[in-house]
Amino acid sequence: MPSIEDNLALWNDKANWRQEGDEWSIEFGNTDALWSFVVFPRIHRFVPAKRILEIAPGYGRWTQYLHQLCDSLVVVDLSPACIEGCRTRFSNVSNITYHVNDGTSLEMVPDTSIDFAFSFDSLVHAEQDVIRAYIGQLARKLTPDGVAFLHHSNLGAYSKTISVLNWAPQSLYLRRIATRLAGFRTYGRSPSVTAQLFRQICEESGVPCISQELITWVQRQRMIDALSVFARRESVWNRPIQLLSNPSFWPQAKTVRELSRLYSTQVQRGAARQAIAARP
Repeated sequence: MPSIEDNLALWNDKANWRQEGDEWSIEFGNTDALWSFVVFPRIHRFVPAKRILEIAPGYGRWTQYLHQLCDSLVVVDLSPACIEGCRTRFSNVSNITYHVNDGTSLEMVPDTSIDFAFSFDSLVHAEQDVIRAYIGQLARKLTPDGVAFLHHSNLGAYSKTISVLNWAPQSLYLRRIATRLAGFRTYGRSPSVTAQLFRQICEESGVPCISQELITWVQRQRMIDALSVFARRESVWNRPIQLLSNPSFWPQAKTVRELSRLYSTQVQRGAARQAIAARP
């Protein structure tokens, strides 16, 4: 069960960030393909937005796109190393402000100031207390028509399988055998969070979920992740929740990877921009 201290030690001290997070996009071809074919289609109706908040940006894997979709982008991360990495990477970008937090606080963000809150591929490692804290604060930070899109764990929905694996002998070798036989890996997901619990917290906080997509991650059978969208009750976006179980999410990575070779090759795009900039 990853605590705030565990996550800080991992992402601030142990992770080398050699590829600025792009290493976690490789199954989809590259980060540009993952953004263009997977992430952006799910948020396109909410952006551009005047002010965006990104929670847990890492070294700016999504920041590079988000800052182009708003007048002002606020990034908040538990890791000082990540925030410094973002400062360096986006030193020529003028519309980003940076904050290191304690892993739960958004007090540096003014109330009713955020039009779109975003987090992808980070809060899956956050436990229930962190999720509850962020949702409760976002209820205040969102503008009346503001919307939040958060990628989080649904691992808790498989609590029975997890309990069996935890019962396995403490020997690392035997635990690996048990995990292999069960065909189940957690990939650092939080076991205390489920999609249902997330919806409940949203309702209690006054920001009802308007959509929730359960997705697979590496494993093709168990939907250990969820993509949740919520808004304030008075928001124009508020509606009865739409639920979707999407076991095809991870298998689609192969298709995206193939498409990336044709339409979303980062090196070629960078070279094209340099060539265009060099034209008289």
